[in-house]
Amino acid sequence: MNNSKEMVKITVKALEEKKGEDIKIINIEGISIIADYFIIASGTNVNQVQAMADNVQEMLYKAGYECRQVEGYQSGNWILLDYNDIIIHVFCTEDRLFYDLERIWRDGKLISKEEL
Repeated sequence: MNNSKEMVKITVKALEEKKGEDIKIINIEGISIIADYFIIASGTNVNQVQAMADNVQEMLYKAGYECRQVEGYQSGNWILLDYNDIIIHVFCTEDRLFYDLERIWRDGKLISKEEL
């Protein structure tokens, strides 16, 4: 449990460093077995989205966490990084609005980085 919180903190910092927008942390522990947290963030273009994903992977790797799976990196519209306990979604703004994961996972608890 502590590990997933640490991973979330590192991820949010990495996203902020690359000017990620509208970063949301959703605790899904009680409603899904796929992960403890979803982190959702937006970038304004494909290059920024890829840079955000790269920075997250680099910082988590340096902290000793292996990425299990990466999806969508080539297109860069929606990159999913699966770290078992946390799943990170980095979107281009319009794709985020289209897929609206916050609505789909509204049963999860939205938390602030200060609550970690």
